[in-house]
Amino acid sequence: MKNPPESPPGPVPPAAPPSTGGSSASKAPQALPGRPARRSSGLGASLARMAAWRLAFAVPLLLAVTAGMFALAQASPFDPVRQYLGDRAVVTDPAVVERIRANWGIDRPVLEQYATWLGNLLRGDLGDSRSLHLPVAQVIAERLPWTLLATSAAIVLMLAGSLVAGALAAWRRGSWLDRVIVGGAFANEAAPVFWLGLLAIWVFAVKLAWLPAGGLTDAASTAVEVGDVAAHMVLPVTVLAVSQSSWLVLYVRESVVGTLREDFVTGARARGLRERTVLVRHALRSALLPFLTLLGARVPELVTGAILVETVFSWPGVASASVHAALSADFPLLAALTLLGTLAVVGGNLLADAAYTVADPRVRVLGVG
Repeated sequence: MKNPPESPPGPVPPAAPPSTGGSSASKAPQALPGRPARRSSGLGASLARMAAWRLAFAVPLLLAVTAGMFALAQASPFDPVRQYLGDRAVVTDPAVVERIRANWGIDRPVLEQYATWLGNLLRGDLGDSRSLHLPVAQVIAERLPWTLLATSAAIVLMLAGSLVAGALAAWRRGSWLDRVIVGGAFANEAAPVFWLGLLAIWVFAVKLAWLPAGGLTDAASTAVEVGDVAAHMVLPVTVLAVSQSSWLVLYVRESVVGTLREDFVTGARARGLRERTVLVRHALRSALLPFLTLLGARVPELVTGAILVETVFSWPGVASASVHAALSADFPLLAALTLLGTLAVVGGNLLADAAYTVADPRVRVLGVG
């Protein structure tokens, strides 16, 4: 039996236009509008899981930090009562000294002291500062905004200056500009933070008399004014930014140099794009993704730098208060500030990982279905 003859080839009929009826229109287009919502929920779920894991890690970490603080306080050779009394400790009646110890609770076993302090912490009671004679919560509330102001301004200045310097060094690799930037970064990395602060005071406050040497306002000021605070911020913010920028300049340079060798950068140049466009829109953007995670890992150095800078410039923040608490053996204040610094490190790493998750969709875990 013969097969039926094939029909001669003809033009392919055009696709039928989509129906405008209610039943047809509600079927096909549903997948497209649903995709953005699915991505959004996937990003939110990823961030929520990340925050949950960090919280689960932070709880034992904070317990270990607080337990270590009490162990170090117990092993410290400094007597907080004698530090509190100062020169009066020589003439003070020993019975009065013991009464002070009993009032502070430092005559009890260390485990009992730790349990009492931890219970008060969970109730929101941080105790009283023995050197400042104020509640610890009040000291932190008064000083924390100034630390956040100076540190935030320093981070912005550090990022802007380091990105520009690192990108220029990579763009002019091997030139005198590259050698100056790299050499300056290595020299700056080797310089102590307090030395940079003292040098800045000597040059800009003593010799040139352009800027105030320290403090929040002038000694004769009776009120806190924005212009006065801004002038006093210039030196500490600049020193903190410069002292923490060396690693970022070197990292951006090496990352951009490696990215400039990639095929997509070569293709961008072959399409006739300007070199500045290739550098900023292609090489620099692709090279900065790992930097977000690296920035979170550098938070401890930023906290340490803030302590030294605030001390040198007499900036009234929580970082300089930690030095005062350590010198005065003020354990309630020192314990609260150490706990606050630990939270800053954990929070900084969490924010860096969250920013990386938002910037790079490849690390997101999308829900199925």
